[in-house]
Amino acid sequence: MRIILFSLACLIGIACSSKPAGGEAPGIFKVNLDTSKGPVVIEVHRDWAPVGADHFYTLIKSGYYDGDRFFRVVPGFVVQFGLSGDPAVTAKWKDMNLQDDPVKQSNTAGTVTYATAGPNTRTTQLFINLADNARLDAMGFAPFGKIISGMEAVQMISNEYGERPEQNLIEAQGNSYLQSQFPRLDYIKKAAIE
Repeated sequence: MRIILFSLACLIGIACSSKPAGGEAPGIFKVNLDTSKGPVVIEVHRDWAPVGADHFYTLIKSGYYDGDRFFRVVPGFVVQFGLSGDPAVTAKWKDMNLQDDPVKQSNTAGTVTYATAGPNTRTTQLFINLADNARLDAMGFAPFGKIISGMEAVQMISNEYGERPEQNLIEAQGNSYLQSQFPRLDYIKKAAIE
């Protein structure tokens, strides 16, 4: 039901955006992630997925990802993040759904892509592909960037908790829930545009 409601909202122009509030991103830009496992650099290519790239640019500029935990790690598949450690911040952004970008690049190892619950439901959650996940291409997952430095740090992100952290509890309680139940999760100290 959630997928149908989000798609309908986008069709009638409610709660779905193709232009983020922060404006258009540069054609190519780099984002430095200072993580608990070391530095990671993402190179974003706006022409790969302009709606997603613009939104990511806005989120980085707002400090959205600072302090965020890598809450889902599936070895040989993905590392996922993008729920704020502050529930008030998550609430501000969680219903700003983006229209889908066409898939122009494959989900190869090191590419960065939005998580989605179906058509036109991208918000803030992202994943880094840990392997060649080309099967995601046909499902509408459009990469907008790639790791150009620090993939070894990404590979070291702890998979101790796998997929156990509950996303609804992260949204409601933020890092207080994660720190009490999953204290050894790796995290982003700071995310900044280079």
